[in-house]
Amino acid sequence: MKQDFAILQGAFLLAEKLCLPSNLSSLQKEDWSKAVHPILDAIREVCGQDTLCAHPSTATATAVSWMKKVVCVVWLKLLSRENGEDAEKAWRESPFFSLQSGLPEVNHVVLLETVRSMAAARVFASFLLHLAHPQICAELERLVQHVKTCPTREDDVRLFLDVWWEMWKGKDEEEKSEEDKIETLFARQVASLCCASASVSPQAAKRLKLDPTDTSTSVPTTDVLHILLYALRDIRNNISSAELCFQALSVSFDALYTTFLIEQEIGLSPRDRLHHLSQVAIIKERNDEKLSPELVRETQRDLRASHRPSQFGSSTITLGEAFKIITELAQSWQSSGLLKQCDSSDSSIWAFKLDQSVQRVLGALPDTVDGVDDLETEKKKLNQLLQSLGSPAVKVTAEVDARITATIITHRLGDYQNFTVLFASEENWSAGEEQWMKCLEKNQVAFQQCDTVIRLTATLMAKLNSGGLEVSQCKKLMTIIADIFSALSLEEKNRALADMLGLSSRGFLGCSVPSAVTERFEKELNMAFNCIIQGGGRASATASQGNLNTAVSLVARVAFQNPEAAIKSCCHSAIFNKDAFSLMANILQQLHGLRGQQTGKDETQGGPERMEVSDAVSGSVLLCTCLREITKTKLLSANEKEQLVKFVGLLMKPVMTVDGDDKKQSFLSQPEVMNNFVLPNVSALGCGSSDIELSLQLLQAVLSAATQEAESSPDWMMDCSPFPLLCVLAQLLNQSLRCWEQPPEGAVYRWSMDSRELLVSVLSTLGGVVGAHVAASPSSWSRALFWLHSQVEELDWTVRLYLKPVWGDHFKNEVPSSLLTVCDLPEQEWLGLDLPQYGLGTGLLAWMECCAVSDPLQATMLSCLSLDQSRADHMSMFSKGLLVALTQTLPWCSVPQWTRLLRLLRELIATSRLHAPFSLEYVDFLPLLDLRKFSCDLRLSVLLLRVLQLLCGSSCSGWLEADGWAHVGRLYAHAVKEIVGSVRVKLPSSSTKALVSKEIATKHPKKGDGSQSDLNPADGALEITTDSQMEEVDIVPSQEVLFVLSQLFCHVQHIQVMMPGGQCEPLFLCSLEILSHYEAIVAAFPDAGTLLESDNTRHFFSTITDNLQNQEMKAVLQQKIAQLVPSTA
Repeated sequence: MKQDFAILQGAFLLAEKLCLPSNLSSLQKEDWSKAVHPILDAIREVCGQDTLCAHPSTATATAVSWMKKVVCVVWLKLLSRENGEDAEKAWRESPFFSLQSGLPEVNHVVLLETVRSMAAARVFASFLLHLAHPQICAELERLVQHVKTCPTREDDVRLFLDVWWEMWKGKDEEEKSEEDKIETLFARQVASLCCASASVSPQAAKRLKLDPTDTSTSVPTTDVLHILLYALRDIRNNISSAELCFQALSVSFDALYTTFLIEQEIGLSPRDRLHHLSQVAIIKERNDEKLSPELVRETQRDLRASHRPSQFGSSTITLGEAFKIITELAQSWQSSGLLKQCDSSDSSIWAFKLDQSVQRVLGALPDTVDGVDDLETEKKKLNQLLQSLGSPAVKVTAEVDARITATIITHRLGDYQNFTVLFASEENWSAGEEQWMKCLEKNQVAFQQCDTVIRLTATLMAKLNSGGLEVSQCKKLMTIIADIFSALSLEEKNRALADMLGLSSRGFLGCSVPSAVTERFEKELNMAFNCIIQGGGRASATASQGNLNTAVSLVARVAFQNPEAAIKSCCHSAIFNKDAFSLMANILQQLHGLRGQQTGKDETQGGPERMEVSDAVSGSVLLCTCLREITKTKLLSANEKEQLVKFVGLLMKPVMTVDGDDKKQSFLSQPEVMNNFVLPNVSALGCGSSDIELSLQLLQAVLSAATQEAESSPDWMMDCSPFPLLCVLAQLLNQSLRCWEQPPEGAVYRWSMDSRELLVSVLSTLGGVVGAHVAASPSSWSRALFWLHSQVEELDWTVRLYLKPVWGDHFKNEVPSSLLTVCDLPEQEWLGLDLPQYGLGTGLLAWMECCAVSDPLQATMLSCLSLDQSRADHMSMFSKGLLVALTQTLPWCSVPQWTRLLRLLRELIATSRLHAPFSLEYVDFLPLLDLRKFSCDLRLSVLLLRVLQLLCGSSCSGWLEADGWAHVGRLYAHAVKEIVGSVRVKLPSSSTKALVSKEIATKHPKKGDGSQSDLNPADGALEITTDSQMEEVDIVPSQEVLFVLSQLFCHVQHIQVMMPGGQCEPLFLCSLEILSHYEAIVAAFPDAGTLLESDNTRHFFSTITDNLQNQEMKAVLQQKIAQLVPSTA
């Protein structure tokens, strides 16, 4: 750099010599030719180009940089002399001091002629724009004075007009280079010089005004437009070419328009801007100026400057005054014949710009303008001016539009994002697929916005439908668009997915695509889901967030190409891949855009193409359709049904999205599940085409999701035909009450007890939800309630009890009349029915069935039970009747109902209302144990033994089928486990046991080991253990627990032998569990029994087990019994 500046300094010193006897500080305009050559030669040398021009379209960045340095240094050298810069201070503070000091003194002629010779109006204007407003005006005055000084050449006028327009364009916001710093440093240095000049002495100030070229004596104005317009009027006679006239008028009209006629920037659509850019490009190409990024960028700046309010407000000149000056100039040049008609073969860019400028002014002028007497006449003259110009229409082709748009996108020129949308939308631009696709592939980052992706998608689909793409082009373009989509944020991916569903539910493959494209997509789809399942499908509960994000991205990519196929794959993976339902649900919840456009969104979003597509459908509908198809065409296993239900349940769960919206959303709404899976299937009673149990499970999932909502009870439920649904559920429950009986002819479904439990749960929950709405507005639902009551009148009376929450006080509880004989129920709430199957003596049966329905109803039955405990005959009859009623009720109870009845029996035993004596049937001798704590457990076990003895007796032998007996075994095993649990809780925990053992050992150490310590050291007498101390030692009831467990084991073995088949697996497992508990207690409490007692117990257990018919079960139990040896052995 130092060498280059040495060249420049040498050139200026040589020019100084060539000016002798004058010098550069007093050089006149007409003498510039003496000094110009060495200066320009040096500038060409350091710039590295033969032709000097600061325009970006022709100059390199290095050349522009050097031109800026030259102008900056020369200008500061001039200002330093004018303002009397202190050399000592400048040496320390000015970054340009060393460069300035090597130059001779210069004046404004040297500065401005150097700018003119370099064609550096743009550089000069960029420095001007960094100055304060008064300084701008002062420098413009000097420029104007220089231009008006003889000789005034066209180059001077062109410099003046170029500086004017470059100032109007303002600072180049896109040019954020290091060179911007030189303008900032220049402005800072100028400000410093002005401050120093303000404090200089008057004598020094007088000496600084000796510039012979400074002839301005008028009061300086601060109105930029005033300076420029009046200067143009003064030099109008020095303009002799049509091109300069066009330029002068165009710049003047644009200055007037942006100063007076607009208050804010006029926003042009990308298409309008592109049309203007294309017209300018075509005109310049005719004049041998090639299309380049710099040309497009400068045209954009010109267009922006023409539609943006000027930064230079007008303080003195008015609209009328300015308009009058410009129209006078136009008329003067027109009368001189300078405004010649354009030849279509040699179009003028400034003529085109003038045409545009005049049209803008004419369109924005008000009806009246102060200072203009006859505005309409002036407007007519301007229209005549347009006609005289005769500017030919510039025909723009799609090829030019595409090239310019590609240039803007590739080089990230102004507003390129909107041009990407335009580029993606124009189907006819893609006629030249190679260039269009090349731009798309090269600039994928620029297209990474939702609207652009959808426009590209619509363009591709249109071309696919028209058959205008080859297979390779189709594959490549689909891949490019999928890659662009994959780079979007999750929020924008969801927007794009929703828009794609608006276009087509099958995405790209909804069009006429070649089979090779379909095969390629299917491979990508399979690969994506294989990666997901192998990478995290089986461990979805613990899958990392990174794995989930990867899975979401993979599914989003294939879903964008074909939403329907992706959703189908999600459904299949969720149902048929073990434990994959959770991951698939998480993925779909993240991709809520697959639900489609939500209500309230902008329907125009995504372009007009959406309205042209006929197969648009929401993702939730696709998902429901897919799941319905699976359930109808596939024979699902129990595990697959369970995964389906869990999958749907998770999709109904509201989750927080990443869109910044605080409202939670679910992929599937509860009404959608109701209307797609529950109502059609449950209502098709008797058709045999639907899986009733699966429908009930889905209904239970819906009700569970509804009742978990924080809001009040779901209002949508009342829009889903709740009363017909309740009616159907009641009918189904009526069918399932006698599930062990042979189904009637024509029945299509054999009810299991699990199905009945599910049905009762669903009916109770739904009844509670509907009942809450009915209670809130009883009169609104009275008609529906009466209809429902009339429909269930013929059903079993217990079914109507489940509907009590629905109709509340509208109807009484209808029960068999026999119930009223054993229960004092209020007549205003209860109504007795004469039912043929409930004759005399069936009151307790009805009472027991009521107790099994619900906890509140059981509490009512207990509180209203009519039983005189003071009479032994009443107690005896009640106990015997209850035994028979329990025997009749047991086989038809579900597990929840049986649990409820067990609680009832404990209550009756504990309150001495049920006489259930414990008999010692399985002991050889009377144990000396305290069994009071276990009284209820033992009595309940004996009572159940009596029930099973009665049930397994000859009178009931043909009552149940094999499934019924298996269910009875399960219920009895459930009861025994409940009793065992009750017994085991009476043992202390391990920590409590250790504390008690320590306390006993401390207070009562063991005796009898023959040591002297056995004797009292005081009197030599033996220590005697009192009864109270014996009680203290035996505070852990381990022996009692072992005794109770042995009785339970015997009861279970007895019943297993009695039951038909003798192979009830639940009872076998229950026996093993009792033995395991027995073994654990023996190990934990070794003092609970002696070796002899243990041997007797093992022998006793083995003897009972010998009665089992199943040899495998017998062998396992006897092996377990043989292990019951205390640890002391």
